[in-house]
Amino acid sequence: MDALQAIVLGIVQGLTEFLPISSSGHLRIVPAFAGWEDPGAAFTAVVQLGTMAAELIFFRLDLWRIGTTWFASLRDPALRSTLDARMGWYLIVATIPISLLGVAFESQIDDGARNLWIIGTLLIVFALILLAVDRRAKQDKTLDQLSARQGMAIGCAQALALVPGVSRSGATITAGLLLGLDRVAAARFSFLLSIPAVVLSGLYKTKDIGGEGGAPVGATIIAVVLAFVVGYACIAGLLRFLTTHTLRAFVVYRVVLGTIVLALVGAGLIS
Repeated sequence: MDALQAIVLGIVQGLTEFLPISSSGHLRIVPAFAGWEDPGAAFTAVVQLGTMAAELIFFRLDLWRIGTTWFASLRDPALRSTLDARMGWYLIVATIPISLLGVAFESQIDDGARNLWIIGTLLIVFALILLAVDRRAKQDKTLDQLSARQGMAIGCAQALALVPGVSRSGATITAGLLLGLDRVAAARFSFLLSIPAVVLSGLYKTKDIGGEGGAPVGATIIAVVLAFVVGYACIAGLLRFLTTHTLRAFVVYRVVLGTIVLALVGAGLIS
């Protein structure tokens, strides 16, 4: 991987991480379209640390409030029913499914799940699921009405995103909408929930950067920095977009992209 590829993939990561279109899928598709080698699962995991750094800064006040209230609630029972204390537990418990499955199926995720047939198909399938849920869900609940069981359900949905093409934000926002959350609340919980999973995965995969078959350290750093800059700009934009728009634009994009990927793979033009 050279500097140009690192720049392009860093921008791609920043643009796609918070949109329900699968950033990991794009980090596999864009190199295939450009005729570059697959950057690999380790690069995909580590470059996400850039967008997570952007997310930590953007939500710093929320995270500080949740963290301090959660710790205080361990000593003070009166705080345990507050939204921030409950949110702390929700984020911890809902991260368990993706952590366990990520470790259990690491080799399958790193290799077989990066197949372009699978990615193209999942882009289309989950686009249709997202469309159906966005149309029919009640969307009449705020985060304050989220229960522990519902938080765990969204965490299980997040585990589906271990397979490129699903989209972490797409799966968790869809699950949130299905449980009755409005779009902004579903997106906000989706963003917060992604932090522990992505940070743990990225730090774990740093050991494979620079090694045999792995992306070079310098190129990875370039991609991480650009992912941070672009990702920070995208968070606020998506939250504003969801206050007045449906998710149908992303549905159309996923279906079109998935169809193109399947057509090109079927024609033998990419592999």
